[in-house]
Amino acid sequence: MDPPRSAFGAPTRGGAAGEPAEPDPRRPLDAAEADDIVVEYFDGRSARGMPARLRFDGAQLVLHAGEDERRYAPHTLRWPERTRHGVRVAELPDGGSLHGADAAAWDAFARRCGRGDSLVVRAQQSWHWVLASALATLALLAALYVWGVPAAAQAALQVVPQSLDRQIGAGVLAQLDEEILQPTQLPAQRQLRIRAALAQAVAAQPPGSVPEHRLEFRRSKIGPNALALPDGTIVLTDALAELAGDDLDLLTGVLAHELGHLRRRHGMRLLLQAGAVGLLASLVVGDFNSLLAAAPVLLGQAGYSRDAEREADAEAVQVLRAAGISPLALVRFFEKMAQRERSSEAALLGIAIASHPADAERIAFFRAAAQR
Repeated sequence: MDPPRSAFGAPTRGGAAGEPAEPDPRRPLDAAEADDIVVEYFDGRSARGMPARLRFDGAQLVLHAGEDERRYAPHTLRWPERTRHGVRVAELPDGGSLHGADAAAWDAFARRCGRGDSLVVRAQQSWHWVLASALATLALLAALYVWGVPAAAQAALQVVPQSLDRQIGAGVLAQLDEEILQPTQLPAQRQLRIRAALAQAVAAQPPGSVPEHRLEFRRSKIGPNALALPDGTIVLTDALAELAGDDLDLLTGVLAHELGHLRRRHGMRLLLQAGAVGLLASLVVGDFNSLLAAAPVLLGQAGYSRDAEREADAEAVQVLRAAGISPLALVRFFEKMAQRERSSEAALLGIAIASHPADAERIAFFRAAAQR
């Protein structure tokens, strides 16, 4: 007498006469069951799985787990994106799930059920696509860094109120005094002469065209340097005053360059570019502590972009011309800096920073401006 057979046409495990036969999902498939796959079934209530068989009858998925038979429309299952290796999973609409250890058999079965891979999954399985995606991501990040972030910062600058410049810059000088700067040793009379020279140049500008500013003198290890803070403070180091000697036109040119940074709000733009996400969060919650913590380092380095430096150079030329001072004053600055660099360590910060336009380009710009 032939043994009882399951719905798949396969022998079942023995039961008493008259009892329902139980298919054994763990035995090898025979030819009649070539389209079936062995899976592990989790009912969604117990953490313990049980062996089961799964087949597709052309319209429905038929699951045999123990004595139970369950049927599902293929579109009601959730098929997570497959990876190159590992167990395959399908989530059932009743809260259960199916796990397939034989990835190749599972993938072939899924295709028979009309389940194809999306373009994303196919791309993930191809190293050509992965490499191309990685290169495209790097290119996008580079484009955002070079063009996107500066453009976004410039756009944000139009809506950020001037009061924010003063709020951020208010405590920055005090922090710089703790970390980078020391009290000036310039004689008071020398300070008065430099202040007077700047005031005379500014007086030649149209009323209301010069941003609010105040000049401060400091001694510093950063060498000949000047920097502008968002609140209008311009810091001139003793080393720069000593480098200029009695050439007040040179110092006026450097300070006019810093006024250009203030007029164009380059300090705020620098902070926006360096901490765009943090600044947006600060505007929402009203907490500027993180931005203030970073401000001394960023503004102390004055690492403006080359375009910002060119804008400040153009502003300096305009101020010098209106005051009757030749732009050659700034040519002399670069010549003195070059001489100093040949005889000692190079200046690292201020308007001679390495990220600025090349000295030769700027010297040519000021020479051309002097001839017009």
